[in-house]
Amino acid sequence: MYSGAAAAGSPRRDFISVTLGPEEAAGVGGYNNSKAWRRRSCWRKWKQLSRLQRSVILFLFAFLAVCGVISYTSMGETWKSITNKSLDDQRTEQEIPRLKLANPAVLPAPQKADANHGDYPELSLQKPPKPPHVRRGPSNLQIKAPRRDTRLKTRHDTMRAVEELVEADKVEKTEKSIISWRGAVIEPDQSTEPPSSKITELEKPSPVEAEDQKEPVPINERQLAVIEAFRHAWKGYKDFAWGHDELKPLSKSYSEWFGLGLTLIDALDTMWILGLKEEFEEARKWVANDLVFDKNVDVNLFESTIRILGGLLSTYHLSGDSLFLEKAKDIGNRLMPAFKTPSKIPYSDVNIGRGTAHPPRWTSDSTVAEVTSIQLEFRELSHLTGDEKFRKAVDEVMKHVHILSGKNDGLVPMFINTNSGQFTHLGVYTLGARADSYYEYLLKQWIQGGKKENELLEDYMRAIEGVKKHLLQRSEPKKLTFVGELAHGHFSAKMDHLVCFLPGTLALGAHNGLAADHMKLAETLIETCYQMYAQVETGLSPEIVHFNLHAQKGHKDVEIKPADRHNLLRPETVESLFYMYRFTGDKKYQDWGWEILQNFNRYTRVPTGGYTSINNVQNPSNPEPRDKMESFFLGETLKYMFLLFSDDIDLINLDKYVFNTEAHPLPIWVPA
Repeated sequence: MYSGAAAAGSPRRDFISVTLGPEEAAGVGGYNNSKAWRRRSCWRKWKQLSRLQRSVILFLFAFLAVCGVISYTSMGETWKSITNKSLDDQRTEQEIPRLKLANPAVLPAPQKADANHGDYPELSLQKPPKPPHVRRGPSNLQIKAPRRDTRLKTRHDTMRAVEELVEADKVEKTEKSIISWRGAVIEPDQSTEPPSSKITELEKPSPVEAEDQKEPVPINERQLAVIEAFRHAWKGYKDFAWGHDELKPLSKSYSEWFGLGLTLIDALDTMWILGLKEEFEEARKWVANDLVFDKNVDVNLFESTIRILGGLLSTYHLSGDSLFLEKAKDIGNRLMPAFKTPSKIPYSDVNIGRGTAHPPRWTSDSTVAEVTSIQLEFRELSHLTGDEKFRKAVDEVMKHVHILSGKNDGLVPMFINTNSGQFTHLGVYTLGARADSYYEYLLKQWIQGGKKENELLEDYMRAIEGVKKHLLQRSEPKKLTFVGELAHGHFSAKMDHLVCFLPGTLALGAHNGLAADHMKLAETLIETCYQMYAQVETGLSPEIVHFNLHAQKGHKDVEIKPADRHNLLRPETVESLFYMYRFTGDKKYQDWGWEILQNFNRYTRVPTGGYTSINNVQNPSNPEPRDKMESFFLGETLKYMFLLFSDDIDLINLDKYVFNTEAHPLPIWVPA
């Protein structure tokens, strides 16, 4: 037993008193290490403990027993996980050395200027060495991605595991003209099912289906070349134009259109699809901290809708990050004053800070394409938020145009008056600038809404028949089928590069069950669009071509006027090549796209970063750079390139997504 005593008036001293039995005192029968002796000794010590001490010991034994039972039940699953992880580690060991290259130079790096190309060195057409298999995709930055393709999410998760291993290894060892139509300078002409209203929160991702659990398709060398091109373009933007609208790569500066970081927002979903995690996260921080729409600035309704609103909505769907949806709602609300017109046909310009809108200062007209190519984005915004005002505004426009007189077998004029709601400048019909995406959005709205809005389909089908009847001709000597223009009954053999969206749109319609002859027409038209590149000295298409209708010795099918020979890094041909390859599997479309990418690198790549539009596609020795990189080069052209070179049909599955006219994928609505 324990006891202690302290003498009065003296410091307290503790001591232990031990009482010995007779045997112990005599030195007889001491410790002999026998089991009987140990049992008696332990029991004696146990009895010597206080009740509290015995209770504590019993509690500890009980707690350890419970922990043991719990550990045993989960041990089997733990060992199974460890076994699987070891197998995965073995597979990724072969991939890690390739991933350690921070910026693989798949295409040869630009060399010093030579006598032929000035600042635009010719890059070798030789294919790069075949790389080890590398899986694409950034880490899954957000888990709850609403209605997105779970196949895409699986790709991002796979890449994340590999990237974490790489990071661990690193620790062991950072003045515009009056009208601008999608970047083109144009002088002014002086003469379905309604969405649920209860959707207010992010939807949880649906369970991964068995078919979505396939192994991701490794990216190939051509896709790696696109990634390298994107990084080179992004380097120029980051170094000289960060947070501004567009890069001026030669002067190493920037230009502003709206002052809203157009290039950055346009490129967000491209970075996600290409798997550029670091670049994406850096851009996301800018959106979170610096993207402010409360500015006293006029923006173009159409351009800001397809680039900014569309880009934010698409990135929200791919990443599941609610930041992008909140920004999309903000800009969407600020664009709504454009619809406050006598006819409900929206004005072209909106001041997003003051909440006012107005037409251009020289006319009260809007272009038909502008007012009919904002529907996908506003409809999707209503679908996500449950606020019907966005969809109602754009649906009214389509219903009005549907019954409007002035069409020619489904073909529409280029202008519509915001006061009267009537077509103006009647008699001129084109599938180029100011009208092109009207036809594209007829089909895509029908697809987006689950193929239920028959008026849209009727207008689309009638328009394609109008194209066949009035606008199709064949050139000489190769008899290329092309889409011309009609002006007051007179046919013009003029075709904008913008028209090269049509083969892809026709193919998409055929894929969704429309007439088979649409696919045949698509095949003939994409050949023509390719020849607009192949028959030009630089291998790059001009903005506009004129086709020869009569055979002339020494003349090609394509003729180019001096005012039309510029190239703006446009995406339309590559876009259609993507659709054609996705639906036919014919690798010639990939080969054509590869040629175009090589020529972009040869004649438009700026050594210090970025790519530039050029003034003269007919002069390989001096293409006359314009010192401007349009935002759609990153948002569309390189994105479609990457998708074209992929053999993975689930990389933006066209049965689940529909692209807006700025190449931002939006989900096809699933019936409730």
